[in-house]
Amino acid sequence: MNDTRVDDVSAGFRKVFGSDPEGAWTAPGRINLIGEHTDYNDGFALPIALPHSLTVAAARRQDGLVRLRSGQFPDVFEARLADLSPGSVPGWAAYQAGALWALTDEGYGIGGLDLLVESSIPTGTGLSTSAAVCCGTVLAATGLYGSEPAPAEVARLAQRAENDFAGMPCGIMDQSAVMLADEGRALFLDCRSLETEQVPFDPAAHGMSLLVVDTRAPRRLVEGAYAERRRSCEEAARILGVPALRDVSVAGLPEALAALPDDLVRRRVRHVVTENARVLEAVALLRSGRPREAGPLFTASHTSLRDDYEVSVPEVDTAVAAALSAGALGARITGGGFGGCVIALVDAEAVSDCEKAVRAAFAERGFDEPVVFTALPSAGARRLS
Repeated sequence: MNDTRVDDVSAGFRKVFGSDPEGAWTAPGRINLIGEHTDYNDGFALPIALPHSLTVAAARRQDGLVRLRSGQFPDVFEARLADLSPGSVPGWAAYQAGALWALTDEGYGIGGLDLLVESSIPTGTGLSTSAAVCCGTVLAATGLYGSEPAPAEVARLAQRAENDFAGMPCGIMDQSAVMLADEGRALFLDCRSLETEQVPFDPAAHGMSLLVVDTRAPRRLVEGAYAERRRSCEEAARILGVPALRDVSVAGLPEALAALPDDLVRRRVRHVVTENARVLEAVALLRSGRPREAGPLFTASHTSLRDDYEVSVPEVDTAVAAALSAGALGARITGGGFGGCVIALVDAEAVSDCEKAVRAAFAERGFDEPVVFTALPSAGARRLS
């Protein structure tokens, strides 16, 4: 195992657990190009995997114990595998424990484990660290115990860990991006059928960069607000008599809005329906080699997320406005919202100007200094060797 990450995480594993790991797996963070809050509405999304990733080192145990450690937290969580149940594990360990619980609950023959996670994914930024942790843990446990499920099945198990164990009612998009993304491609995901298509996305080949701004805004009321929006969408679908909001077309939107009881629900529905349409338009542009024209779709998505879905915050809106004022082709919040990151599609020669504009705007508003980097579509989760 000559990968630097393997060497580093192996040394950390030995320090924590006193023995060598049997293997190491990596799982990336993700950026969603467009298609926000559509996955739990059976809609469409277009994520990429990031170069930023986490590494899971693991070894089997013979005593049925699970010992979990994250490099970002000082304590080791310990429990018997057989005792894991929803609601029994607080804090950061719920995601790893939930992945193991999902496997045992569905009959995968795993036993005790020591697991260590080391991450370079910025936490609390909406880049799906939790999905990466769950996917990496599923890969490690099944890899060591000899029952390696297909990538899409890993994504489903990881989603179940978040939904049923950790209590986060997320859709399948994050986990699918972590498991199924390809280098140099965006993952077009149909969240109902789970069909996927690898769509070419190489900004550099078109003289562009994908700029990511970690606003460092604390994510506010995420889980409760996320759940409230999901409930609103499900209630709207019930009123409209459709399986999910994916079944409302843009052409049928006026009639659907007229049938809904209040303005709040109407705005939530309008976002989901128009966002699905924007994903389909963006995919068509990427397929035809016209990624530059996707910029205005990014900006329209942000406006919808800000005004209709109400998941933006002042730091995010400031970053979007500053990037656009400095020449970005399009910019939007990415992820679940309430803080986190902004992405901007930018001509390569304008990257420096956009970064300077964002930093100046943050300084003027008295916000914490943002972290700015460019992102390349990267490969999904895999075993390291």
